[in-house]
Amino acid sequence: MIKSQQTNKILFKVLLLGALIALLPACSSQKHSDLDAYIEDVKQKTKGRIEPLPEVKTYESEVYGAAELRDPFTPYEDEPSEELAEPGLTPDQNRSREALEAFPLDSLAFVGHLERDGSLWGLVQAPDDSIHRVSVGNHLGKNYGEILNISESNIVLKEIIPNGSGGWVEREASLALTE
Repeated sequence: MIKSQQTNKILFKVLLLGALIALLPACSSQKHSDLDAYIEDVKQKTKGRIEPLPEVKTYESEVYGAAELRDPFTPYEDEPSEELAEPGLTPDQNRSREALEAFPLDSLAFVGHLERDGSLWGLVQAPDDSIHRVSVGNHLGKNYGEILNISESNIVLKEIIPNGSGGWVEREASLALTE
């Protein structure tokens, strides 16, 4: 009895599949006149014209002749830069470094000033958000910056920086009051 039920199920599935296959051509035989009209309309439209690609110029190579040029990886010692070098100028390496010399100058901020008995101090904020009181003669920044003048709007200092030829040069820098 079990075999006859299985046989009936298989027979039913085969008949159902046959009926579906017979219905498929009927679905595709229907006319889609509106879709066919749209396709024909699109085909009849004029086609656009694409501009041709620009012509590619050929690459012209140039030979690098380094025989007559200076080697860029050796130090330039023939003519040291005299306009940059200041004879005898060197930073004082023997003095103890101050707290604000541990930070680059551009990371420090002049945030205020104090005045008492004619003396003016500057208030400088370090990157660690600590506030330091400075006066003329104090040092700040990594380039041996020495404070020359403190006003209500800025701090002027003198830095000693390397000139690239083994010497040192002075430059003036300042910190403006931040609001």
